[in-house]
This record gives sequence, C-alpha cells and structure tokens, in this order.
Amino acid sequence: MNLEAYLVERARWVEEALAAYLPVLPEPARQLGEAMRYSLFAGGKRLRPVLALAGAEALGRDPKVALPAACALEFIHTYSLIHDDLPAMDDDDWRRGKPTNHKVFGEAQAILAGDGLLTQAFAILATAEYPAEVAPEKVLAAIAEIAAAAGPEGMVGGQSADIRAQGKSDADGEFLHYIHTHKTGALLRASVRVGALLAGAAPAELAALTAYGEKLGLAFQISDDILDATGDPKVLGKPVKNDAQKQKLTYVTLYGLAKARQEARRLAAEAEAALGAFGPGAEPLRQLARFTVERNH
Repeated sequence: MNLEAYLVERARWVEEALAAYLPVLPEPARQLGEAMRYSLFAGGKRLRPVLALAGAEALGRDPKVALPAACALEFIHTYSLIHDDLPAMDDDDWRRGKPTNHKVFGEAQAILAGDGLLTQAFAILATAEYPAEVAPEKVLAAIAEIAAAAGPEGMVGGQSADIRAQGKSDADGEFLHYIHTHKTGALLRASVRVGALLAGAAPAELAALTAYGEKLGLAFQISDDILDATGDPKVLGKPVKNDAQKQKLTYVTLYGLAKARQEARRLAAEAEAALGAFGPGAEPLRQLARFTVERNH
C-alpha cells in the first residue's frame, strides 16, 4: 500500500467530520469560534485520528466505526498544542509555519479556545451517532480511555513533568521517560486502543495493539526530539529563542543523537513486531511505525 495516499484519504475523512463537529457560535462568542477553527485546521497529518481508524481497520472492521472518537482525539490534541505554545508553557510563536494561536487571538482567547476544544471532544464522544453495531458499553470504554490518556495520569501529567524538567540539572532518563510516555505517548497509545475497543477487539488483540501503541508513541516522541535537534527551526515552527530552550530535556540532550536514533529504530521495530498476529488489515499500522523513524533521516 501507498502510505502517503492512505494518509491523505484518511485525513480527508477526518477533515470533513471535524468541520461538522465544530460548533458555529453566535456573534458574542464569534472570536472564540474563530480561534478554535484557526488551530483545528492549521494542518498536520492527523496522526491520532488516523491511528484510531487504523486500529479498527486492523481488526477487519469498517474504520469509520471509530470516526467520531478519532475526531474527539484531534480536538484534544489541538487543545494541547494551543496550551503548550502559551508563554507560561513552551512560549512558542510559530506552529506548523503559522503564528501560534495566542499570537493571533491573544492569550485569553487562546486559553478559552483550548478549553472549548477539550470540552467539545467529550460532547462528540457522548452524543455522536455511532454505527448500530457499536454497543453503548464500547462507547463508554472509549470515553474512559481518552479521559485517562488526556488527564493528570496521562498527557497533562506529562506536560507538568516537562515544565518541572526545564532547568532541572538532576533530571534523568527515568524522568524523561515519564515525560515522553505521558505527554505524547499516552494519547497515541489511546488512539490505537480506542479504535480497537470500538471495533470489538478480543483481549489478546487489544493487548497486542496496546503494545504497538506504547512503542510507537515513544518512538514518535524520540523522533520529534531528533527533528528538533537537526531540522531547520523555521520549518519546524519552533525557533530557538534562548539558551534555556536549547537545554530542554530531550533524548538527544540526554543521550546524544546517535543513541536517540538507535532507540527510535528499536522501538519502531518492536511496535511493528507486536502486530505479528494480524493480517493485511494492519498494514497501515506497520507502515506508520516505519514512517515514524524514517522521517528523522
């Protein structure tokens, strides 16, 4: 299969559904709606929703059984980027080659745009019309999965640890592992699991896809660390502003570039190996694991 064509097609499904799920707000809240739309449609490969769709597809199911949850995941991911870019967080002026949300709409509206996207994600999960074969208990399981991955025991906890690590001279590999597996990895892992849960995965299938998601999530973040260290800052949309930002705790700053690349390749290979019992339906997941490390070379 052609991964690029697959990603384009799945991203188109997601884009159309995202537009339908984004509420049209009345005039008093017009700027909030504009701020939410600005970041939601700022580009990107829609990796998290694609993983949810591919998780269902790996089980031989119609991937669109996971489409509402896939959109909810993208709403949550977008909210996290808006808040991550704020001056109190990573203080970034650019995201995907465009001014960050708070640079366009101001900090207050950016915070509220993130709040709105997060809340709307759970409205989508709770009210979307799933196919008839998706039982209510599967939907509840998906909601619980996403809430855990996005909350204090997942992404938010990882973000908190990342802030603590800045300028922390004694931060070690264990601390960094916690950051990466929670701030980024938790939502990626949940994306695959949610697609599988909604598709009715058996326990062994869910366990295998969970292992895949865990390995992929960490490999993806290490690859991001490598890209941040080796890529053109203007292309990445993350210009280096000062020495403190240069010393941010990453796999590259802690272990060096060569070891970071070796670890990313190892994790991607283990992610792919976790899919050994699956048939051709899991090919998108296999190729996504390879793509995760290929993009940093």
